Amino acid sequence: MYLIKSPLLLKWYYPSLLWHKARSEKVIYLTFDDGPIPNVTDFVLKTLKAFRSKATFFCIGDNIVKNPDVYARVINDGHAIGNHTFNHLKGWKTDDQTYIENTMACQQLTRTNLFRPPYGRIKKSQIKGLKAAIPDLQIVMWDVLSGDFDLNLSPENCCQNVIKHAENGSIIVFHDSLKAFDRLEYVLPRILAYFTEKGFKFSTL
Repeated sequence: MYLIKSPLLLKWYYPSLLWHKARSEKVIYLTFDDGPIPNVTDFVLKTLKAFRSKATFFCIGDNIVKNPDVYARVINDGHAIGNHTFNHLKGWKTDDQTYIENTMACQQLTRTNLFRPPYGRIKKSQIKGLKAAIPDLQIVMWDVLSGDFDLNLSPENCCQNVIKHAENGSIIVFHDSLKAFDRLEYVLPRILAYFTEKGFKFSTL
């Protein structure tokens, strides 16, 4: 069970986290979680380049180590990098010390001020600890969850999730993962074409 549009209650409970950007500008912020991996991340990069668009990639440290060439391509194409922990840890089920140490292991590779908690699950104590360790850290959530990870969701409905809910300043979550690829391959070029035609730009966080 998941919500496409982030609920106001969560935004109220975590006011220090970034849920969306300015609503006054026709800019959308595409984000991709869980890479980099061969083929899928490469497809994303190729598609973004075709539309002259930029995005933010929240990378898992272990995947960076395994796929340094793919990671280098993300950077060389001018996209932003975010930290997504080293081993995709679920904050609610992980003690604070382990969570922060795992995130810092990824930080050694990414050197970024952007962080997204896997599954969007993080304790307030973990937020405090991470911000103490990385003073300029911006913890990024989202206001539109595409649902591309959902094996029971059709590519067409995944596309409609984004079209229906995205607006000025939206931060949208996709996944450059094998699990999401069937939907991502269908949705990404259509989303880029649809919103580009409506005058939107796609930028990094």
